[in-house]
Amino acid sequence: MNNLFERKPRLLILTLILIIVWGLSSFQILPRMEDPETINRGATITTNLPGASPYRVESLVTEKIEQSLSSIKEISLIESSSELGRSTVNIELKDEVTDVDPVWSRIRDRITDVIPQLPPEAQRPLYEEGYSKAFSLLTAILWDLDTAPNYAILRRLGQELFDELEALWGTERVELVGVPAEEILVEIDPVKLSSLGLTAVEVAQQIQTSDAKVAAGQLRSNRNNLLLEVDTSLESLSRIRAIPIRYSNEGQFTRLGDIALVTKGIQEPPPELTIINGKPAIVVAAMMESGQRIDEWTAAAQAKLDLFRPSLPQGVSLKIIFAQNRYVANRLDGLFSNMILGLLCVMGTAFVMMGWQSALVVSVSLPLSILMVFAGMNLWQIPLHQMSVTGIVIALGLLIDNAIVIVDELQKGLRTGIAHEHIVAETVKQLGIPLLASTLTTILSFMPIALLQGGIGEFVRTIAQTVILALVSSLILSLTIIPVLSLRLYQLTHRSHQTKTHWWDTGINLPLLTGLYRQILKLILYFPVLGLVIGLIVPITGFVVAGTLPEEFFPPAERDQLTLEIELAPTTTLEVTQVKVAQAEKILLDHREIGEVHWFLGRNAPPFYYNLSDGVKDSPNFAQALIQLRQVSDEPQLIETLQKQLSQALPMARVLVSPLEQGPPVGAPIEIRVYGSELEMLRKIGESLREELAKIPEITYSVADLSEIKAKLALKINEEKARLIGLDNAAIASQLDNLLEGSVGGSILEATEELPVRVRVANRDREQLPEIASLNILGNSATAERANISLSSVAEFDFLPELATIPRRNGKRINTVKAYVQADAIAATVLDEFRQNLESGKFSLPAGYRLEFGGEEEERDTAVANLIASVGVLAILMLSTLVLSFNSFRLAALVTVVGISSIGLALFSLWLFEYPLGFMSILGTIGLVGVSVNDSIVVVAALQALPPHLQRQRKAIREVVIASTRHILTTTLTTVTGFVPLFLYGGAFWEPLAICISIGVIGTTLSALVFVPSGWYYLAQAQKVSPLSVSE
Repeated sequence: MNNLFERKPRLLILTLILIIVWGLSSFQILPRMEDPETINRGATITTNLPGASPYRVESLVTEKIEQSLSSIKEISLIESSSELGRSTVNIELKDEVTDVDPVWSRIRDRITDVIPQLPPEAQRPLYEEGYSKAFSLLTAILWDLDTAPNYAILRRLGQELFDELEALWGTERVELVGVPAEEILVEIDPVKLSSLGLTAVEVAQQIQTSDAKVAAGQLRSNRNNLLLEVDTSLESLSRIRAIPIRYSNEGQFTRLGDIALVTKGIQEPPPELTIINGKPAIVVAAMMESGQRIDEWTAAAQAKLDLFRPSLPQGVSLKIIFAQNRYVANRLDGLFSNMILGLLCVMGTAFVMMGWQSALVVSVSLPLSILMVFAGMNLWQIPLHQMSVTGIVIALGLLIDNAIVIVDELQKGLRTGIAHEHIVAETVKQLGIPLLASTLTTILSFMPIALLQGGIGEFVRTIAQTVILALVSSLILSLTIIPVLSLRLYQLTHRSHQTKTHWWDTGINLPLLTGLYRQILKLILYFPVLGLVIGLIVPITGFVVAGTLPEEFFPPAERDQLTLEIELAPTTTLEVTQVKVAQAEKILLDHREIGEVHWFLGRNAPPFYYNLSDGVKDSPNFAQALIQLRQVSDEPQLIETLQKQLSQALPMARVLVSPLEQGPPVGAPIEIRVYGSELEMLRKIGESLREELAKIPEITYSVADLSEIKAKLALKINEEKARLIGLDNAAIASQLDNLLEGSVGGSILEATEELPVRVRVANRDREQLPEIASLNILGNSATAERANISLSSVAEFDFLPELATIPRRNGKRINTVKAYVQADAIAATVLDEFRQNLESGKFSLPAGYRLEFGGEEEERDTAVANLIASVGVLAILMLSTLVLSFNSFRLAALVTVVGISSIGLALFSLWLFEYPLGFMSILGTIGLVGVSVNDSIVVVAALQALPPHLQRQRKAIREVVIASTRHILTTTLTTVTGFVPLFLYGGAFWEPLAICISIGVIGTTLSALVFVPSGWYYLAQAQKVSPLSVSE
């Protein structure tokens, strides 16, 4: 079997054709995306309890929902916020939950079960599952005229485009953003209404009874069945104006148009707005289904837009404000360019070190391995994106190692005269076990990344998966096809029996350097302790300096986009927010680096990047901007400038300019959670912590959940006067709410749109407190004429401060202090300084209160804990592989020391090049452990092949090491040159990983050539009869 392809050349050709065709066809159909998708493990439950204070919402709604969910074991976190009239409960599932649908189903059932326990006036809880994907296309429909925007027109156009994109093949989800709801507004005159003895609810009820959209039976005969229907549905504004309104027990009527102004318009105030490049607009956001090619889907969507654009009326235009395909194409083009550059670097290195013939054969293994990886990705359903393609780039220098060893050994056998018909089988037999061992150890070192759970695992897992595919492909090729190709090429090029060779035939050879190297090895083997010291000094230094490395989770993304958040006081209206947005936009556009600014008022921008949140909605005091830069520039400097200018221009607002981040979403970089029972004490502790944070220059600003106080108008009712007219507090509150906010009665159907009819007072009657106080309240006495008195006669108003929200976490009250750092600052370093300040200061917690740190630190610690959870078992498997390969515990321990020392080398390289210890650095270090022992395995295997009586002789050990040095140096150089693209173009995200692996490989190569021979010599001399042979 070892020489099957040698004996059957047609099988060899067919196999090569199969690999090429399968790989290329798989590449064509692989899905393309920007970043990996993660499983959504979050959901939100929103329940409205109109008019209730945060305390009542917490007690009557939030606690009951939390208790109903607390027994579901798959839930890891329940966070809630009880605000004025609204309860919001956020759920997060455990990382190990991968099949989320059954869990969501049980959660929905629990929510349904809790509804009877809620107050009657509470609305039905709204359950929404989150999305962990970014929208693929954001298209804006803009109002270009100087007049006030007609949102009715924009809304209908947006709905048409919504329907077009929703029907597009491969579309998963479409959302309309910034679209105010249309309604029919019946603005009643409060004076006329009270004079008729009617309330807003009663008027709405009479409108509702006129809107008879119900069947009235059927005419049934022997020949026909005809449906009867009351033909009184509301069809137009004139029909609504003509509705008769009864206002006395004597049967008197008036027309609705005589007591109210009936108009059609948008809901006021609108819940959200969008402003695109300074123009009113609505946005249609479309998301592609998973498993599709985004380039093909975007082309189809663009064709739809091209057909839709001519149908737009004058004064309305269409603009694509974000297309993910551009970023996917740029990223994949860059990654494939890096891959090609890596291929050239690796091939060039192999040519210099091995000569053109060996380099040619070795280089063939690279494209063949990559094609096999594409085929494996197709079977494993791994898309092409940043992580998977970079995994291939990382593997470039690793997958050639096996081929180098095989080709080098086969060439040496051919030069020593081994028969051609046996050379392939002998080489594979000799190196099969060592190569399998080195491949297994490398695979096992990447397995913790492949087994990593949760969102962070789903984000980085494909790096390990593609590396493992590449290594397995390389091993298969190296033990089957590569030695046969090497033999065939040798036979073709040596038919003339030419004896003269050149360096480009066998690789560069420097006799002087070889002689010097031989003398150094001779010295080291005479003083083995010197070899041990040389091999361990740098790793030990790395472990010593590790404590000085700043910690980091993920660096910011290098992208031509920023986000800007503006949050004003909780009572701020959308109109005021719009004014502040205009001020901010003027400042932004003064910077030439900024090309476009797109605003989303009252909510988050629709997620255009994979880890952006979509959690803020119905918040008139909030706005978020998508800032499009002209190019990727010096973002930290620009962010710092913008942050300073905007904070000065909007002193009463919370302003946050942020780059897009890599990795799973993290809220604030620094979070300090304070648990306790008393809200006022929690608030005071939070303010004390904010004062300490303000002392640190790198802190941009901080905010606490309980720092916001919301002013409330308290209506103090004279209950005695209210009873005299047959009313109670609830009845007065209901009448006032229906007058001011409106009561819905009936609807108009326009095409497929249903517009509700809302009855309320005009804006002028609800804008000022005196107008509200003068509104009339109708009594409900059964013994007297229905009283009609002003609100001020039975009640008075008072301003009361109240906490804007009551936050809870896993059933406990909490005050979370969030701090944001400058763009070029590292959150972990800032947090360490804050902790030192707390310890050295006078800060202390009262009894019953405790602190907990979240933010980047918590996410990073959780991710690292999940990463190393499987390291112990995999380390035992790796050690077992070494023991079984060498048949020796001592030799396995010798190689294990090299693997452990590689960790110190990685830490030393981070310290030397001034990189933080981030999550990607840790991934690189873990991957390095398996890669680092490969050279040592080769040296130990060669030493084991010595006759037992030579295994303790210095000269024999030295010559074996020298003989192994060429392909060891070649594999090291190809590994390092394979990382050249990541050095040059990987940016802050990939550079630390590349540094850890490449510098670590260089260091462990030195260990293989110096430390391992010295250790071998000590082990051999320690035994009178050598225990180091294969027969041990």
